[in-house]
Amino acid sequence: MGILSSLIFIPLAGMVIVMLIPKENKWAIRWTATIFSGIPMIQSFWLTWDYFFNYSGSSAMAYVEGPFNWIPSLNIQYFLGVDGISVPMLFLTGLLSCLSIVASFGIDKRVKEYFAFFLLLETGMMGVFVSLDFFLFYVFWEIMLVPMYFLIGVWGGPRKEYAAIKFFLYTLFGSIFMLVAILVLYFTSEPHTLNMLTLIETSPALSHTLQMVCFIFLFIAFAIKVPVWPFHTWLPDAHTEAPTAVSVILAGVLLKMGTYAMLRISWPMFPDALRTLSFWIAVLGVIAIIYGALVSMAQKDLKKLVAYSSVSHMGYCMLALAAFSSAQAIAGCMFQMISHGLITGALFLLVGVLYDRAHTREIALFGGIGSKLPIYTGIMVFFSMAALGLPGMSGFVSEFMIFVGAFGALNKVLVGISVLGVVLGAAYMLRMVQNVFLGPFNEEKWGGLTDINLRELVTVVPLMVLTLLIGMYPKPLTSLMSATLENLITLMAR
Repeated sequence: MGILSSLIFIPLAGMVIVMLIPKENKWAIRWTATIFSGIPMIQSFWLTWDYFFNYSGSSAMAYVEGPFNWIPSLNIQYFLGVDGISVPMLFLTGLLSCLSIVASFGIDKRVKEYFAFFLLLETGMMGVFVSLDFFLFYVFWEIMLVPMYFLIGVWGGPRKEYAAIKFFLYTLFGSIFMLVAILVLYFTSEPHTLNMLTLIETSPALSHTLQMVCFIFLFIAFAIKVPVWPFHTWLPDAHTEAPTAVSVILAGVLLKMGTYAMLRISWPMFPDALRTLSFWIAVLGVIAIIYGALVSMAQKDLKKLVAYSSVSHMGYCMLALAAFSSAQAIAGCMFQMISHGLITGALFLLVGVLYDRAHTREIALFGGIGSKLPIYTGIMVFFSMAALGLPGMSGFVSEFMIFVGAFGALNKVLVGISVLGVVLGAAYMLRMVQNVFLGPFNEEKWGGLTDINLRELVTVVPLMVLTLLIGMYPKPLTSLMSATLENLITLMAR
């Protein structure tokens, strides 16, 4: 079994083993899940290291497994491979999955089912980032729906059933469009195939109308996942009701699948349709940036504030993807995906730390707790500064690259409006820091609060280190992706 298959099937094996452990033995379940999530994390680290030194100069797929005939009568194959855009996403998925499982040690209700679903979710996420056959990609895309539905619907907050059903129906609605596009591509290819690399080579020969139909259908499926305005309404509900660790995965990995799928599939596959619609994609990106930031400013719930900030930050990715002819913009999009995964994942973990102690997320009820929780406050302020794009942190690098690239490739007025998102981002993050951590401390109400503990530190410190490293020295990540991104831009320029 190759390394890519093991990334998929080790969490799946862990799920089976967790299901065999007696439900009373909660610590055995927790540690088993941690081990079977830790192995893919270490593998994803090694993969990133090895790819950087041995493959980053080439745009060809690496560690390829297959294509092996899976359903020969339909020419469906088991075909895996990675390049400079999937390797960083595997790194992020491996890291956040393991940290989220450690952060879930406080879960005490139906522990066995929780960790089994979490490992199944990791299998689906890993599968999406390594699949090179469209049918296989679709299978993994759909696999994630089931564990996420139950993780929100069983272990979520007061409105968990509503949030879970809304998430499920939205994503399923998008998947129907994807399935139709897959069938169109299958029946228009000769011989019939769902090999993504083959379809990328042959699909630009399709008629303009067919390209537009497939592009729009795939865009709807992927835009719901991002989520692009106006497909975003499932996100705040899902984030607010989901358990802390599930919010981390939702923000850190699941949202990135939409932008990854656009870069991997629809952008290089339908360059003609992309050129026709790029202005409107940029408009949607700018609306998301400004709308997400304005709604974040109005939030009274700490978790909802971070959730709506995700809509704004993923809007930058859409702006960059609209500027598809610019190498800086596309590199900025990748940086934003990784940076947002690290920063927002950490913010959700930190909101969860406070909620575990205070049992409320209402911003107005806090105030002055910086004096009581100095370590927690320091870390929270660090990530708040990273989220607003402070120079020296990863958020600044990604936003700067996107603006530079988009300004040269898109309508100048649109890009100028999108820069306002940075100012608004600073406003809502600084307002939150002021209201929660500064000012007079209510000793009577919050005197019993305790600072962040060692297990919680273990989950956020690695994210701090990476946020700072990428912000201070982005060159290794740029080098890892550059050959693949150059090849993508060539494909999109056809």
